[in-house]
Amino acid sequence: MLSWAITFLVIALIAGILGFTSIAGTAIGFAKIVFLVFLVLFVLSFVMGRRAPR
Repeated sequence: MLSWAITFLVIALIAGILGFTSIAGTAIGFAKIVFLVFLVLFVLSFVMGRRAPR
């Protein structure tokens, strides 16, 4: 999941450098969404892993 976020961040940076603003905006938006999903899943897995075993 993190690799997707990094991939789209790189695509957004390259598109921004080349001046394709609509592509850059789309890629940055998608990278933000993927990063937020990754962050939520990370926090959930961290919290669930810290629970005491039964």
